Amino acid sequence: MTTATTVAVKPAGRKEWIALCVLCLPLMIVSMDVSVLFFAAPDIAADLRPTAVQQLWIFDIYGFVLAGLLLTMGAVGDRIGRRRLLMLGSVGFALCSLFAAFSQTAESLIAARGVLGIAGATLMPSTLALVRTMFQDPDQRTKAMSVWSAVMAGGVTVGPIIGGLLIQAYSWGSVFLLNLPAMALLLLTAPFLLPESRSADRTRIDAFSSLLALLAILPVTYGVKTLAEEGWAPFPAGMLAAGLFFGFVFVMRQWTIPNPLIDIRALMERRTGGSILINLIATFTLMASALVNTQFLQSVLGYSPLAAALWSILPSVAVGAAAPVAAKLSITHGRPRIMAAGFVLSAIGFVLLTQVRLEGFSPLTVMLVGAGLVAAGIVSVMTLVTDYVVGVAPADRAGAVGGLLETSSELGGAFGIALLGCVLSAIYRHTVSPLLPAGLSPEAASAAKQTIAGASAASQQLPTEAAAQVMTASREAFMTAMHATSLTAGVILLLASVATAVMLREKTKIISPAA
Repeated sequence: MTTATTVAVKPAGRKEWIALCVLCLPLMIVSMDVSVLFFAAPDIAADLRPTAVQQLWIFDIYGFVLAGLLLTMGAVGDRIGRRRLLMLGSVGFALCSLFAAFSQTAESLIAARGVLGIAGATLMPSTLALVRTMFQDPDQRTKAMSVWSAVMAGGVTVGPIIGGLLIQAYSWGSVFLLNLPAMALLLLTAPFLLPESRSADRTRIDAFSSLLALLAILPVTYGVKTLAEEGWAPFPAGMLAAGLFFGFVFVMRQWTIPNPLIDIRALMERRTGGSILINLIATFTLMASALVNTQFLQSVLGYSPLAAALWSILPSVAVGAAAPVAAKLSITHGRPRIMAAGFVLSAIGFVLLTQVRLEGFSPLTVMLVGAGLVAAGIVSVMTLVTDYVVGVAPADRAGAVGGLLETSSELGGAFGIALLGCVLSAIYRHTVSPLLPAGLSPEAASAAKQTIAGASAASQQLPTEAAAQVMTASREAFMTAMHATSLTAGVILLLASVATAVMLREKTKIISPAA
């Protein structure tokens, strides 16, 4: 006779819930830093004079490094202790933030953002693992995980708003100084509130795979950006080829080693791999849309960082309604169909953004409605894809697939800024050159050809008439580039809609989202 033994689970108390609030600090700071510089582009352009490629690196190297190291740092935390890694990462994050805040050149800011990504990669997986450790009761854990997810998503949304407030009152460097008190509070309270935890599985960490991932991502990104801006050249082409080679070596290594960084076999399953790809495309287009729209609000319509940040909140109204509606519709129509429809809705939003005209009907209104449709469609997809991928993943690979999903979100956002940012930059440069007035100094002409933020900074040093001509030319060129970039994103989303319907098709009728 077999007797079933039920292990009593101790419910979390006040200490654990306070600890969750403490853990939300680094989580929000890490997610905020993905988008906090969007409204700082004009100020950074005026102070550091970055090229178009450097400006894109300033925005997205943080996300690339963060994504490339999330899985590795999660394994490191399992081995040495999640609380210990969290505290070490907090010290590193604070020091790197200080370095970034007082950067004097574009190169130093790029370097600081890159190292900040390394520190950020130690914080995010540690917070998630500690939440799972502290909340053993399933109902409480569900609530705690909902808070964790909401804070992570909210950080990306709140980042530009807080950035706008700080830049309006101080300087662009203040957005990094905000990290210091948050990290200090975490260091003071973590030893008393957070338990130490380690994984019983002490498998070897494959650091070489992490290195290969970065050696693949960063050279490919550099090659694509530089070739898009400057045309064919041997060095960026060589970097692109080197990155592709390291990417091939990385994939082959994941096939052969016993404890791979990325579970390639899980990705080969149609619905699992398709879900990861769809999640990557969703964040790819969402972050690119945010980058374009923030530049439009500031550099074209002339809003201050604070005003632009406040206007950017309005599309979130559509987002708030989209998630519950998508979840309800998925009950009767199935997740794949609603995700495909979400991509179509976002594509319509991008088409609407191609109709923004300075001389037409309220460009601000058209932009906000288009951005709202884009966000509503993408959030509908992202709301459903997590539940879907957990449901279709093999039970023994659920953890690995969850890590892949989180990594694809970070990587998709970084690639969106990088690649669609390249489209925006290349078309702007091609369009603005013949529109600039004759007689500009080489320095002013060069700055105006790089970015619209650079044109704005250069125009401040010119006579009134020449400055007006430069800004008219740069705005016209940016609108052309914005339309082309939006059209490109719309086409990508329509293709993603078809891919979603094919890759995630169900053989049986879905009855409920939890099925």
